[in-house]
Amino acid sequence: MRETTLRRAWKGIRQGADRVDAATPADRDRAVDALRAFAILGVVLGHWLVTALVADGGGLHTASPLQHMPWLAPISWVFQTLAVFFLVGGHVATRGYTSARARGTTYGQWLTARLSRLFKPVAAVLTLWTVTATALLLTGAESETVRALVKLALSPLWFLAVFAALTAATPLLLRLNPLWPLAVVLHVDLLRFGLGGPSWLGWVNVAAGWLVPYTLGAAWTRGELDSRRAGWLLLTGGAATTALLVVLAHYPASMVGVPGAEVSNLNPPTLAAVTFGLAQCGLALLLRDRLRRAMRRPLAWASVALVNLSAMTIFLWHQTALMATTATALLAGHLPGLHTPPDDLTWVATRLTWLPLFALTLAICWTAFRSYEQGPRRPHNRTSRVIRSHPHPKSRQAKASRGA
Repeated sequence: MRETTLRRAWKGIRQGADRVDAATPADRDRAVDALRAFAILGVVLGHWLVTALVADGGGLHTASPLQHMPWLAPISWVFQTLAVFFLVGGHVATRGYTSARARGTTYGQWLTARLSRLFKPVAAVLTLWTVTATALLLTGAESETVRALVKLALSPLWFLAVFAALTAATPLLLRLNPLWPLAVVLHVDLLRFGLGGPSWLGWVNVAAGWLVPYTLGAAWTRGELDSRRAGWLLLTGGAATTALLVVLAHYPASMVGVPGAEVSNLNPPTLAAVTFGLAQCGLALLLRDRLRRAMRRPLAWASVALVNLSAMTIFLWHQTALMATTATALLAGHLPGLHTPPDDLTWVATRLTWLPLFALTLAICWTAFRSYEQGPRRPHNRTSRVIRSHPHPKSRQAKASRGA
């Protein structure tokens, strides 16, 4: 009986994947969706692996295994994938704006459509955490604990603010050479670290640093990054420069923030974070053809489409899922890998066993709040929402040659 049920479930999954695959336009560039899904899931898994809420007395405080085991910094190289998200975002936004302008759509209409899906899910997060923080304070929770939880829950919002600002500036960035914002980052770091300039200068890099991959996305749209040579140049040049900055200029090896560290590569972005992002973008560009082939498999494509459909919900609620799991599990005492200090490899191994529970809690959050991103469920057009148009570049060239 159980085997029959599993077979039916698997058959249903395969049939659903086949429907999504069949409904996807043939000219859609599936590599774009695959890269976006990779970037979102990389950030989520990275946070779940390096963010600890340690139970200390009657409260919780944040910690990281990178504090106690800095030699684990290479983990951050795998899961700090924000540059790839900005690369894809710049590519999609510039292409979309160019197409909208050709159709006669106004800038305001285009921008409203772009930003509405970003910010509708934010309202739910802000509302829930306003209520939660108020309830915790009224019930006697330590203010430092509440502050740590709220800061962790709302930390994804800085990313959305920067991404929204760059999206709004897309018409000005259509032909901006990525070397210009890269030069700004270089000079800001020279002033901060080389000449003893004020630390607040680093916040200039919040815009300039993420402009680099965003404008690389625009260059992708213009066809300037189609050759594999461009990908290899970005990958090798970015990786070599980052290594030199870490070894010779003593930039942090970790590409994420580490509590208590004097300098963070990410908050605000440093030159090392930006050159590392260049290497990531180069690798992403080199993988495009392989991803397109992999996405021909219906199950793989349906999985990627589902992540893209819920990208903002996953991104905004993954920290809440971690905290909800941690707080609920406190009822069972201080559990290893969840409430204990992340100071040895045992903690790391135990934390891996908690990941499925984090994912389950995130799935519950997704079920409750996905409508803020996707809108009311309409079975008859659900598939069409999954497969928004990202034409394959070769298809665009073919249409152009026919005068389309």
